[in-house]
Amino acid sequence: MENRMQEIKSRKNKYIRIGIIPGHFATNHSHVNYYVDMTSIKTSSKMAKEAAEELAAVYNSTHIETIICLEGTEVLGAFLARELSSSGINNGVDVKVVTPELNANNQLIFRDNTQKLIWGKQVVVLVSSVSTGKTIERTLDCLRYYNGQLAGIAAIFSAIEETYGVKVNAIFSADELPEYKSCPGEQCGMCKNGVKVDALINSFGYSKL
Repeated sequence: MENRMQEIKSRKNKYIRIGIIPGHFATNHSHVNYYVDMTSIKTSSKMAKEAAEELAAVYNSTHIETIICLEGTEVLGAFLARELSSSGINNGVDVKVVTPELNANNQLIFRDNTQKLIWGKQVVVLVSSVSTGKTIERTLDCLRYYNGQLAGIAAIFSAIEETYGVKVNAIFSADELPEYKSCPGEQCGMCKNGVKVDALINSFGYSKL
């Protein structure tokens, strides 16, 4: 699989890169024809800083107090908080960075000691990938429960431009992946044509079958 990987550079910043592998992949709620590898942005301090600068530019005039990090985006979230607090309307603001916990019912929760970072705060949701919007839906339910105010949705990659009426601010879009497709498993054309699944994928990576 790895020998099929292609590199894509951001249209705005050539130092920000992701890898894509064409094939047949299954997530918890969909089948896709590309695995999008964002490992470098999630783990490299240099690339995360570059990516944070690009994402932060959109929020220069948006009041933000907290960043909720999903899908392993904590490194990027820390740099994004630093960028936000260094210019624009958030200049000097101590932007908080927090990650929710997943309970036994597959719900996102915050413990008592971190709820104060969400309650009544202006929140940006930071996610690695948006394909169907299911993760965002679950996060918005969490925000409503803890009385957080959604200020924006930021992503490394998004296959959709908006979800629930909110624009997704993404570094990479589906337009940059040739004929990117995402669909429920029961509607997958590759499955119907007998094409085997290459790997199971989630926010941590992939497991080949």
